[in-house]
Amino acid sequence: MRVVAALGGNALLRRGEPLGVAAQRRNAALAALALAEVARDHELVVTHGNGPQVGLLALQAAALRDVAPSPLDVVGAESEGMVGYLLCQELGNVVAQPVAGVLTQTLVDLDDPAFAVPTKPIGPASSNGRRRLVASPEPLEVVEEPAIRALLHHGVLPICAGGGGVPVARGAEDGRLRGVEAVVDKDLAAALLADRLGADVLLLLTDVDGVYGDWGTPDSHRLERVTPAMLDAERFPAGSMGPKVEAARRFAQAGGRAAIGALEDAGALLRGTSGTQVVPELVVAPR
Repeated sequence: MRVVAALGGNALLRRGEPLGVAAQRRNAALAALALAEVARDHELVVTHGNGPQVGLLALQAAALRDVAPSPLDVVGAESEGMVGYLLCQELGNVVAQPVAGVLTQTLVDLDDPAFAVPTKPIGPASSNGRRRLVASPEPLEVVEEPAIRALLHHGVLPICAGGGGVPVARGAEDGRLRGVEAVVDKDLAAALLADRLGADVLLLLTDVDGVYGDWGTPDSHRLERVTPAMLDAERFPAGSMGPKVEAARRFAQAGGRAAIGALEDAGALLRGTSGTQVVPELVVAPR
């Protein structure tokens, strides 16, 4: 099977951990072990988050008094390269195939209404508890999709679409790509890439064991096997599980199977025995 595995940002830099390379390398090594189980028998593409990392790099750049801060798209590319490097190295240590990081651009529309209402938090909270909010437009196309296809054709495991990919837009007059001040939701970009690559399964890997209905109430329960229509009847927080649920819903609507759950359960999620499985439709066994 062809599998796209999307690592959440918290899978690489966990809540409460120091914002340093040592913690990220340690978590990348753990992620590599979980992903190696999938790569052993299946064709794997890995994407990853970068929310904590891009915010940290932006703060570091702003601290330089005599140097103009880098634009957000460049900072996004820096974080994509940094996390991609760690994952490439750790995965390369445990899988039996070549691994390559692909610095990825994601096409967005400058007329997307998301630019008028920034909603995506990046980086750590400031001393007053606030986080920087930036626009998060809809991903339309993964620019490096042909390169990713070529790598798969030659047996290479690609690590790509980090942080949803660097958001770019085409100039109206010259058609040239230019970076924009925004971030693309990593889960929606992973779902788009999985659909375009014809993946069989989309794994959305995080630090919890699945999606819960009636969260925060005495009736809270894990959703085990659901359809897009069943998800439409639930409500999920926009800042946490909401994007993952929407990504899973979109991929299942297109005919694939998506699974949301803990990173360490990647193999069981793929087998369909763990987490929340989102399928196009439920099949009722004959009596």
